[in-house]
Amino acid sequence: MIGPEDVGRLVRDAYGRVGVLRDVIPDHEDPAVMPSERRIRRTAFLAPEKGGREWQAPPDTLTTRL
Repeated sequence: MIGPEDVGRLVRDAYGRVGVLRDVIPDHEDPAVMPSERRIRRTAFLAPEKGGREWQAPPDTLTTRL
């Protein structure tokens, strides 16, 4: 399972995108969701290796196998 110890490593998400794991937050609430519909979720933040837009993914869908 991907966790905070993997921060800085390259990982692959369920869609095949590869990025650098920036952080894993165990109790993330998405601020883009209406407050009444927010849910606390464990969330990983990834960014393309050579720069670009960061994205989020559930940590249990990530792998270090490239």
